[in-house]
Amino acid sequence: MSSFRFVIAGFGGQGVLFLGKVIANAGMLDDKYVSWLPSYGPEMRGGTANCSVCVSDGQIYSPLVPFPDVLIAMNNPSLEKFCPSVRKNGLIVSDSTIVTIRSGRDDVEEICSDASRIAEENGVKGLSNMLILGLIYVKTGFCSEKALFDAVKQCTPKRKAEFLDLNIKAIRLGMEA
Repeated sequence: MSSFRFVIAGFGGQGVLFLGKVIANAGMLDDKYVSWLPSYGPEMRGGTANCSVCVSDGQIYSPLVPFPDVLIAMNNPSLEKFCPSVRKNGLIVSDSTIVTIRSGRDDVEEICSDASRIAEENGVKGLSNMLILGLIYVKTGFCSEKALFDAVKQCTPKRKAEFLDLNIKAIRLGMEA
């Protein structure tokens, strides 16, 4: 049975909740059990935001993720807060353009991707979250490729349809990184 528990954390406006929603929807499209639990402050942008996502072949008994398999940290405070809880042999992915510290752990795999810089250089500025999604897709295989891209299509609101092709481009960049 495969099971992935994600914590995705950063500042509001970085696409943290959207990233979690895409992961959850991709799992659903692959007929997996999923949960998505957002948590954010009252601020629209700049406040803290995180979400817990579970994608599993079996039932999920709680949407809480106290010990994630995968941590995606989009800022220093998020890495500091959630790093200690990542399971041994887990995965920590950070946007090293913004996250200037490291976990200091030798019992997890840590990937420091220069996602924001890569996104900007490739014409998808502001979509480092989607670039990181492509990276974790390759590292974990939490869903099928078809489900991943179908989920992005489903989750991109009609009012932001112009971002769909850019989201897909950013995911592909992350897959190649």
